[in-house]
Amino acid sequence: MIRKTAFALMLAAAGVNAHAALSAGDIAFTAFNADEDGWAIVALTDIAASSTIYFSDNTWNGSGFANTEMAHAWSSGSKVIGAGTVIRFSQIDNGSALSASVGNLSMVASTNVGFSATNETLYAYLGSAWNAPSTFLTAISSAPSGFNNATYGVLTNTGLSVGDTAIAINSSADYGQYNGVRTGEVSFSAYRSAINNVANWAVTTTGDNALAVPDTTAFTVTAVPEPKSYAMLFAGLGLMGFMARRRSR
Repeated sequence: MIRKTAFALMLAAAGVNAHAALSAGDIAFTAFNADEDGWAIVALTDIAASSTIYFSDNTWNGSGFANTEMAHAWSSGSKVIGAGTVIRFSQIDNGSALSASVGNLSMVASTNVGFSATNETLYAYLGSAWNAPSTFLTAISSAPSGFNNATYGVLTNTGLSVGDTAIAINSSADYGQYNGVRTGEVSFSAYRSAINNVANWAVTTTGDNALAVPDTTAFTVTAVPEPKSYAMLFAGLGLMGFMARRRSR
């Protein structure tokens, strides 16, 4: 028991964590393209191998999805996707050409395929099926009233909030992309509020942006030495060693 506890402490001090299930804010949208029909996300924590995330622009009314739009299932692949990785999803309305820069994307609901620039809301979530969400991860909206109209989709009962785990970009957005900082923070989660702040996005409502390519530069963090953590670790190990010696007497 003592050995297991010591090992857990060493892992924690070294910043090594088990890949827990994703939760709200663990990914964020970094681009939205209504002309190409695509988007990009950044992982703000490691995504475990063989994870499945659903994306849907079906209207969420607070208790369920309306089956009037499309939905996709994304399998992350056989390897862990490191925090900071940006993944692009392109031509998602084209069943033969849709793709993801990492993992595999498939269409699982094909009603009214394609994005609208004027009233679109896209949700990312975990679940047992595309229409059975269990954990909402993030959302993006280009609807006239953001997430405040049940006709276009709301955040009620999603656990998400604008500016923290969801973003409302300009209405009638043809193309939008996060253009804020991608370096300098001490943790990946520290980028979340910046990414979900529309002031840090460049959004266009005119022209044909079907060929626009989102920035897929990875996010990075600045390592900060934690001498106190290591001091606590060794103090804890010393205490456990002392207790073990006393028990052996």
